[in-house]
Amino acid sequence: MKVRAAVLRHPALPFTVEDVNLAEPGPDEVLVRIAGVGFCHTDLLPRTPRAGIALPLVPGHEGSGVVEAVGQHVTDVAPGDRVVMSFDSCGNCRACLGGRPANCATFFPRNLTGRRPDGSGTARGQAGEEISARWFAQSSFATHAVVPARSLVPVPPSAPPLELLGTLGCGFQTGAGAVLNSLRVRAGSSIVVSGTGAVGLAAVMAAYAAGATVVVAVDIHPLRRKLAEEYGATHTLDGHSRDLTEEIREITDGADYALDTTGVPSVITSLIRALHSHGTCGLIGVQDGDLTVDPLLLAAGRTVKGIIEGDAVPRLFVPQLIGLWQQGRFPFDRLIRTYPLDAINQAERDVASGEVVKAVLLPV
Repeated sequence: MKVRAAVLRHPALPFTVEDVNLAEPGPDEVLVRIAGVGFCHTDLLPRTPRAGIALPLVPGHEGSGVVEAVGQHVTDVAPGDRVVMSFDSCGNCRACLGGRPANCATFFPRNLTGRRPDGSGTARGQAGEEISARWFAQSSFATHAVVPARSLVPVPPSAPPLELLGTLGCGFQTGAGAVLNSLRVRAGSSIVVSGTGAVGLAAVMAAYAAGATVVVAVDIHPLRRKLAEEYGATHTLDGHSRDLTEEIREITDGADYALDTTGVPSVITSLIRALHSHGTCGLIGVQDGDLTVDPLLLAAGRTVKGIIEGDAVPRLFVPQLIGLWQQGRFPFDRLIRTYPLDAINQAERDVASGEVVKAVLLPV
């Protein structure tokens, strides 16, 4: 079928919104009409040549919408269902069976190649050329997407506006999940969050919702620190501080938890040093360079933990986030600015500059 999609044809060129021929859903797949899709920093990864991601590609991995058709083996969703689309996993490996689908043994080929696990594609351009259209199993910078049924999260009509819900499928899920699932932040505890973009602010909100009594937000941008205060931070610190560790220790007397979303090694080491001897530091994303940690810090009992997708099981966790939103404890919708799909290049500029916390594209 013919759909409209934002295609990245060269790492250094703007997106082009064009007609694309999308394949029909396979036996275990679903066709979804996109209501809205978040623009995440991960959608900029295909612009990095060393990432080795084949172009042309339709990115987009925070989509939400309405099911229009299902494959012959699909039984858990039906046409007309409202859904959030999250990452894909096999469901059969040791990690998936253990409730850790983000650590799926086939996570990379399923989510970061733009193709089905068997290597086949799902879209072609008007000239007949193949276009990768399965980025994080969805490629939702489009009016429609073909996605594996396993990656869908059905949502009730009482949920927030459907066009905003896709953001819960990755970025907000990652930040909140890091706090609630990975670190298991306790009521009355202290936590430091470095970087207050969409992921970091979701972590701040989740820490507040979990009952942490000291929530320290670290960022180099004053406006972002102000936002963090609005959404649950009890203290804020400038990331350019000459002695970030000492400032954190003055506030917390040794933090119980720390969460880094910046990937900056010097910031990460400052957080680890600022932990209480039993504290845990979670790392989201790929670090920008080598990370050197004093072994004595770990010998004393501290833990450093890598985190993917907030260690979430999306079908369980996304409804939990919606429940927190309904209680006014996770107001993620207030961080969103919407754009028509045709304005995707402006949305990208605003996300990259930090002017917007979370951009959402509206295909129709």
